[in-house]
Amino acid sequence: MNKYEAEFGNLVKAFRKRHMGKGPSLIRTTFCKCWVICEMEGNLSPVEKFIAGADDGKQMLRAARTEMVKEMYRKNHPVEMEEFLGAKFLDLFVDIDIEKDFGISIFIFDQDIEKKFSER
Repeated sequence: MNKYEAEFGNLVKAFRKRHMGKGPSLIRTTFCKCWVICEMEGNLSPVEKFIAGADDGKQMLRAARTEMVKEMYRKNHPVEMEEFLGAKFLDLFVDIDIEKDFGISIFIFDQDIEKKFSER
């Protein structure tokens, strides 16, 4: 992970903390063409961990969390990320494994981020 990928991860962590109250404890970021892939550990709050212990809790929490994160980015456009990359944010794909507390977010931008930041 280069310094640009690490800085993008810090922006994601701060964004989630600001809008969700808690960010992941660890983020690994990879630039791949127009995608920015963030692997995240330590996403769940203590209350979410409690909910996940219920019979239907894991599936309910996974569905709620993935939709909530996507909606958060729709309502709060990630301007800081666009300014940092100099590219327009287009879309976001999100998933989380509740048992492992491991999530992945794939941000899609309008430019080849990998190429842009490998030349620096």
